[in-house]
Amino acid sequence: MLRFPMAVRADSRSGGPPMKAQTRTSHGEERKLSDDIAATYNAFKEFEGRRYTGMRVGRGHKWNYDPGVWTEKKVTPDQWEIHYAVTKRRVGKAPEGSGVPVGTGYHWYILAHQNVTKLNANEYTTSLTGMKFKLAHRRADKGTWSASIQAQRRQLIKILKQVSEDLERDAAVNEAKTKATGRARPRMTKSATSKRAANGKHSRAA
Repeated sequence: MLRFPMAVRADSRSGGPPMKAQTRTSHGEERKLSDDIAATYNAFKEFEGRRYTGMRVGRGHKWNYDPGVWTEKKVTPDQWEIHYAVTKRRVGKAPEGSGVPVGTGYHWYILAHQNVTKLNANEYTTSLTGMKFKLAHRRADKGTWSASIQAQRRQLIKILKQVSEDLERDAAVNEAKTKATGRARPRMTKSATSKRAANGKHSRAA
């Protein structure tokens, strides 16, 4: 990524100390920066032996969501069906020429924790933290998805199995650590045991 030094100037209106001014770039420099970002986005990358395009692994997005409607229906004592639809808006602007064409679609599957706290009869705070997995995409110039419904279902099953295995492995590791910590507790010496017993007898007598 190109970096431009910040110019420093004095604030002539207040006579105060120098202030950092906004960086000014020519149209040509801005165009070159945009082209570089677009080229990086569309270039092939590799992650754990798999080639991909798009945003590099490790980077992220930030969005603002418009006011939307969340509906939910209770289907078992501990399970709810949910639906949420809204327009999300990028914080900032996407570099010119980067990203997929307008009309591109994605199908994500979300696994998340939703934590809520009741504030009053009609209001709750809510936060959502988790992961989302891509099951398929639809190119802007095509009306079909990159994977059939059956293929997406198989991919989802694979994802859920992997998540389940990861949870079980983490649980086993934590259990082993707990047992190891318990075995590592120091034993009291004979004198300490005798002293504790004596104190205990004294306490009961009192």
